[in-house]
Amino acid sequence: MPSSKSKLAPPKPSLVPPRTLPRDLLKLTSFPIHPFDEVHGVDTSGLVPAKNLITGHANDEHVTAYYGVAPSILRTLIDQWRETIPPHPISSYTFIDIGAGKGRGLLVASEYRFRKVVGIELNPELAATARQNVVLWTRAHADDSTAPSLATIEVVEQDALDFEFSPKPTLLFLFHPFEAPVLKQLLRRIETQFAKRPDTLDILYVNAECADVFDRNPAFTQLFLDNVKMSPEDHAADLAAIAKQKEYGSTGDEECAIYRYTGRAKGPIFTPAA
Repeated sequence: MPSSKSKLAPPKPSLVPPRTLPRDLLKLTSFPIHPFDEVHGVDTSGLVPAKNLITGHANDEHVTAYYGVAPSILRTLIDQWRETIPPHPISSYTFIDIGAGKGRGLLVASEYRFRKVVGIELNPELAATARQNVVLWTRAHADDSTAPSLATIEVVEQDALDFEFSPKPTLLFLFHPFEAPVLKQLLRRIETQFAKRPDTLDILYVNAECADVFDRNPAFTQLFLDNVKMSPEDHAADLAAIAKQKEYGSTGDEECAIYRYTGRAKGPIFTPAA
């Protein structure tokens, strides 16, 4: 979108140095290879900082980083979501990974009985890698008679804020792909598209740093908020990868949340027993 700032006098240089965020200290890494990749012959490992994900988009400054979700975290969170007794059968839900990166979350989710699995990724290089991973994953499962049948997987190279959601029940997955300013825009878009069909969209949020954005929005109901532990294998892989990032550590868990879009007029909702 053209900027109106070109009509104004240029601003005076600021004497205040830009604030350094923890994410700005992340380093690009390709190793170590996660056990998930070693077993399945795909490429979802490594860490890609925000500074390496620049696309020229207006929201580049709010992107976090690419780092594949621990498979055990996503599996546990999907199981936790199913315990909330979703309003529709899992086979009717489209699983959508916002900021899909190299696609690890898509591959894991495809082993569940979702109607379809879709990855939305703005960065062309990551989207290309995700597509290649889908080909390898699908081919390996087709050649293995003992492997579970997979949901159809699609990778869309697009801005999540432009995505048109399906009228089918939807399960969104966010591994903290962007910060609060973009998340707020996404929630407004969700409200616009789902206003007439509440209880057809749930959200899984891993590394829920902006959970307060959901909590302050009356259209979303929190179903779950807790730390979810990684499997020992995933924790060992996480320790090895994060050891290369001086400003970060691995606790072996992730703060995770589940939300349901219930609309501005909320009715009764299932609450899991303590």
